[in-house]
Amino acid sequence: MNGVSSEIASERNRRWAATMQGHDAGAEDVVVAHRDSRATLDVADSSSITSGTRAQREAQLDEFLAPGATRSSGAGHRLRDEEPDEFRTCFERDRDRILHSSSFRRLAGKTQVFVFPEDHMRTRLTHALEVAQVATGIARAVGLNVALTEAIALGHDCGHGPGGHASEEALDPYLDGGFDHATWGADVSLAPLNLCEETLDGIRNHSWSRPAPMTPEGEVVSWADRIAYVCHDFEDAVSAGIVEMGDLDPLVRDRCGERRGQQLGAFISAMIRTIHSTGVIGMDARHAEALAAFRSFNYQSIYLRGASRQQASAVVTMLRALVEYFAKHPMTIPDLKEAGEHVERATPESLRASVAYVAGMTDRFACRSAVTLLDWPEDQLPSGIDR
Repeated sequence: MNGVSSEIASERNRRWAATMQGHDAGAEDVVVAHRDSRATLDVADSSSITSGTRAQREAQLDEFLAPGATRSSGAGHRLRDEEPDEFRTCFERDRDRILHSSSFRRLAGKTQVFVFPEDHMRTRLTHALEVAQVATGIARAVGLNVALTEAIALGHDCGHGPGGHASEEALDPYLDGGFDHATWGADVSLAPLNLCEETLDGIRNHSWSRPAPMTPEGEVVSWADRIAYVCHDFEDAVSAGIVEMGDLDPLVRDRCGERRGQQLGAFISAMIRTIHSTGVIGMDARHAEALAAFRSFNYQSIYLRGASRQQASAVVTMLRALVEYFAKHPMTIPDLKEAGEHVERATPESLRASVAYVAGMTDRFACRSAVTLLDWPEDQLPSGIDR
């Protein structure tokens, strides 16, 4: 059996290796991916070529955007001036930078609701992707700038620390004004990317407790965030056996259904209809009442249940211990060590660097650091689902 498997693997490897150079397209200096590739464009009309340039695409997009939608322009409004990209609009560039950033990648290892979720449960990363889907679905239907909407949605939670919202409570005491994942994401986590003002503003102000975003795209993301998490957090809790479908508020079930697909469809459609009929980025009162009832149910039955409070308390205790350790041992913080800043004692600067380092950690790295550096008892680490 092993010999057969080896032969199959060897043949597969030979086929794969044979594709290294691609294939001759029959045109001068052109290589195609597949031996039988035949996809082509009619390039006789020069407009089919120029329409791919950034400036031409900006003009075309402007024709389809609704009055009041955010227009793309050149390199965009950035803290540090840049040359415009040849093909991408400024907000497409922002979206791509966020997508390729380490802050975004680390969301895969950060809590949405459950620490160390089972494979099919949401993480901060999958939450961001679902928010982007909801937000762009609304933006596209009402004529808003889809690229800006997607950039804000993908980046909106990049400032979150490990362990979910408990990290904000944990890190609050160490910063003047406290720790807010929304402002931290825009002003610290994503600052090196030199994103456009409109993108950063939408990220900074996506939470409903913050001032309203400066763009209608930012306001759409604020709604999409809430729509996405109330629906998928409930689904994950049902899957975990924490609640049952029948437990959901009857008002929500009657107006939006029991399953996530029905609920998302109801809330998204309600927003699109409301924007089309009024021009306001909002939701009709009937569905907004259902969304509020849904969120209230989740708070009482999922977020504030005993196991969740215990999990949050464990996160707070552990993260504060880590911050204080790194503040006292600043040369163990990689950024300070690499910069050659020989800080040997706790200072306001080392404390902020410590907060930044801990806030950027994934759940597992934070727990591993606590065990390795602080001899943290494993039975005091944040646990997964504990019914």
